[in-house]
Amino acid sequence: MDARRLLTGLVPLALVAVTATACGDDDKTSTSDSGKELDKVTLTLNWYPYGEHAPFYYGEKRKIFEKHGIDLEIRAGQGSQKTVQATGAGQTDFGWADTPAVLAGVDQGVKVKSLGVFLQTTPASVQSFAAQDIKSPADLKGKMIAGTAGDALTKTFPIFLEKNGMELSDVKVQNTDPAGKIAAVISGKTDALLGYASDQGPTMQNKAKKDVSYLRFSENGLNFYSNGLIAGPKTLQGRGDLAQRMTKAVSESWAAAEKNPEPAVAAMEGASEQLPPESVLSEQFKTTLTLLHTDATQGKAPGANTEADWQQTIDVFAEAGMVEKAKPVAEYWDSAKGIKG
Repeated sequence: MDARRLLTGLVPLALVAVTATACGDDDKTSTSDSGKELDKVTLTLNWYPYGEHAPFYYGEKRKIFEKHGIDLEIRAGQGSQKTVQATGAGQTDFGWADTPAVLAGVDQGVKVKSLGVFLQTTPASVQSFAAQDIKSPADLKGKMIAGTAGDALTKTFPIFLEKNGMELSDVKVQNTDPAGKIAAVISGKTDALLGYASDQGPTMQNKAKKDVSYLRFSENGLNFYSNGLIAGPKTLQGRGDLAQRMTKAVSESWAAAEKNPEPAVAAMEGASEQLPPESVLSEQFKTTLTLLHTDATQGKAPGANTEADWQQTIDVFAEAGMVEKAKPVAEYWDSAKGIKG
């Protein structure tokens, strides 16, 4: 979540690396209450816990991970880019990260692969208060929009405009620190912000007590993959079938949470000192559930991907300049260990 800073709950990456080096094989397993031997597994999120992450906590509470032989430790993150780097370096067993960050990381030589993207419809959107009456891309002409230089949203915004018959010169993008974008809109310094419909919008609405409207990229001609499960070579090559078991457990947890959204959100209680109010969590997760599939994966298990959807995403970010040299889909996605459609 780029709208707020993570203040507590983080494990410094250097410490994680030292711990990982110091631990022996005996420290990689535990025993459940029923006497079952479990693999200790760390999952580092893209940010500190918010509504999107409810399935992980629900899966843990429902013992779905335990069923697959996993003793799960969920760690807060500091942004997808850092999660990708930590995963590739073996400082965490698995990561939950935005696909653009995965593509950029692989492009820069980070050894990491996706095990499946779960948010297959991008939550990328232009967000404004309903009173602004921004109902179509054309309504953005002359508006001041808060964006952050270099991030995926700002990089893909020109493509979004182009697909809707506009140019970047038709709007004004104010370079804004990620943590300051919501404040910029609330204070009136900008008319809107570039953000995720499953993240900043519900928070902004809660803070300002005003209705928020969204222009979703996916509803206006531009879609690409968002967050998913990743792993590095240390996990993919060195821990047997752990990657397959983890992927199945995550998929089952998402399916269970989708059927039981209220208990799933309730399972997040105590997950972080910075946890948003339950009403915000519920709205975030409700929106997240609209992002699970593309037309090609409707009716399939959460996390089931297609090569065509992957290629479309790669093409978008090659056009946006976030990938200098596009590689084959197999360089980014380990379909053999992913969810079968």
